[in-house]
Amino acid sequence: MRYLWRFIATKRNQDLVSILIFLIVSYILLSISLYLLFPKAGVPAIKGLIPGVNFAEWCKLIGRKPAYALWLLFPIVNIFIYCGMAVDLVRSFDKLGFRHSAMAVIYAPAIFTSIALSKTDKYVSPILPREEEYKNQIEEAIKTNKPRQLEKLVKNNPFRKSQIREWTEAIVFAVFAAAFIRMFLIEAYKIPTPSMEGSLLVGDFLFVSKAHYGIRTPMTVAMFPLLHNTIPGLGTESYLEKPSLPYFRLPALESIDRNEPIVFNWPVGDSVYLSPSRSYTAYQVKTSPEAKRDVGNAPLITRPIDKKDHYIKRCIAIAGDSLEVRDRQVYINGVAVQNPKHLQYMYQIMSENLNYAKLQDMGITVPENRVVPYFLDDDQVAKLKQMDPNIKIELFDMSPYSSGLFPHDPAHFGKWTVDNYGPIYIPKKGATVALNPESIALYRRVIDVYENNDFKEENGQYIINGAPATTYTFKQDYYWAMGDNRHNSEDSRAWGFVPHDHIVGKPLFIWFSTKNGSMSNGINWDRIFTSAYKMD
Repeated sequence: MRYLWRFIATKRNQDLVSILIFLIVSYILLSISLYLLFPKAGVPAIKGLIPGVNFAEWCKLIGRKPAYALWLLFPIVNIFIYCGMAVDLVRSFDKLGFRHSAMAVIYAPAIFTSIALSKTDKYVSPILPREEEYKNQIEEAIKTNKPRQLEKLVKNNPFRKSQIREWTEAIVFAVFAAAFIRMFLIEAYKIPTPSMEGSLLVGDFLFVSKAHYGIRTPMTVAMFPLLHNTIPGLGTESYLEKPSLPYFRLPALESIDRNEPIVFNWPVGDSVYLSPSRSYTAYQVKTSPEAKRDVGNAPLITRPIDKKDHYIKRCIAIAGDSLEVRDRQVYINGVAVQNPKHLQYMYQIMSENLNYAKLQDMGITVPENRVVPYFLDDDQVAKLKQMDPNIKIELFDMSPYSSGLFPHDPAHFGKWTVDNYGPIYIPKKGATVALNPESIALYRRVIDVYENNDFKEENGQYIINGAPATTYTFKQDYYWAMGDNRHNSEDSRAWGFVPHDHIVGKPLFIWFSTKNGSMSNGINWDRIFTSAYKMD
């Protein structure tokens, strides 16, 4: 019993217990409603209370084989099966109206109980064979050329739906199906910033698989369908934080590999200020006059994991890796990694006869001041030198612009820069680290926020969940994400690790692409239906 209370003590487990209690209570209420309803259909009431038997009898009452109930054991699919069975059961009692079907989907125990307690509602027969038989009669009248009989059948058709209802059900189903696909399987994303150039461009539209790395079931349940976290035009949040479900992920089809682009929820995006252009963390607003000016008097907004902003970067390091950047080259576990072919850095270009039209044809974005910044890959640098032998191209020194780097601890990591960073260990589930000022700077947020511990520093000691600690063992895997536009990417160098529970999915391919993010500039036809995760 002591271990049970210890399990329940943590916030995440409290949420899990609350959900389990909700599901158990819901099942009990459903069973009671079937207990009350079954006698009206000639089924012994007790069968409504026996797990498994109640669903098998339910199937019989609507005209399905008892084995059809086995579909309820399959996650995600069972949502559709259950809703269909609920609708068909009330229809078997001749409750054929739209409001009856809607109520069966919204909360079946309520309408089941209402029918059971009604003195007038009666069970007719299984709806599915009855509907199929009526359909066959209509087809037979057409086949035998009996117009009067056909007219009578159509006129008296009890299953006929009005045009308004047909459209309403079609729209509701389409929205539900689209929301289901978006939530569990595949979602479309648009690249809004140049942080992944030149692999992924501003204006690229991607399909992202949520199944490859394991389908993450929704945590936020009260929300507008087909919207992520804001309502367009209003700028308000499109969801309610409560009620919520605990984190759960189905088995993955594959593991996350190094150098693959990944889509994830912005780890530090749990408390943000919204500006017209983007979200800013509280730390960014506190330390950046530009960010503070951009957000103005906007209120601080808190967001759950699955409603944080979506980011796409390349996974440079996986859990258990040691990462270091030396003179812009990334090393993993001491070995230099393969760089994407179109890896970009910031350059200054100086030339008296620079042809800016040719620069744009080469895919180079020309800055407004035509001086800096130019973000170029090695191929573009070589082509520029061939175009003008007198051109001067200098790599931009990022050292003066490296003050806002993770872990934001100048005392211990003040020498780290954008181009010379680390070494840093990427946490792995089950790995243990010693706690000291340096490791606390790196892993404080992991311990306190991502892994939901009560962390304090008191009298020179580290207190985790009320007990002094000298070591910490990680509860989940983490990743290190960086943009291919290395000098123009807000990535892990700015905000740290990507927790596994923040992973959304794997980009599959580019299904559409506009030039510079606008249809007015034209379409990148050569990018359509190309891979979203290649290195060259």
